Amino acid sequence: MNIRNRIQELVWVKARELKPHPRNWRTHPHQQRRVLAGVLREIGYADALLARRLPDGKLQLIDGHLRAELTPEQTVPVLVLDLNEAEADKLLALLDPLAALAGQDHERLHQLLQNVQTQDEAVAEMLQQLSSQEPPPVPAEAKEVPVPELYQVLVQCRDEEEQRRLYERLQSEGYTCRVLTL
Repeated sequence: MNIRNRIQELVWVKARELKPHPRNWRTHPHQQRRVLAGVLREIGYADALLARRLPDGKLQLIDGHLRAELTPEQTVPVLVLDLNEAEADKLLALLDPLAALAGQDHERLHQLLQNVQTQDEAVAEMLQQLSSQEPPPVPAEAKEVPVPELYQVLVQCRDEEEQRRLYERLQSEGYTCRVLTL
């Protein structure tokens, strides 16, 4: 598979200089703002924002709107992507939902959380919520179903005629049989 690298450059700009995407559909509730502010205070920037260069030279955000909003005077890392408007819209629509498709290994999460400490109240609340999450219930169709012990013999026949004759003979002797063609 040939995958294009759409990253043109890494630039450092004041967050207030980034133009929000007009079709940004993500909202940022108060709790998310509090947690992100706490993470930024305790760790700082550890990921680049994503943007594309507009015809006038300005950078239009694709990902990182809340980080830019919370730190307008901060010089932030921005990956400038070589995307046209339609591609930027597609990435804007898919980036967060794609990340949300990831599964969770609850045992590993609980092991990880044992090593995570914070002084920030909002971050601590979020970590507590994560640690109290139970694994999702196993769907009914995935639960174990008791299967009675069966003793079976698979006989390989030379051809269909021999298979038919053996099947009929075993049926006449009282055996429960099924015909399989592999």
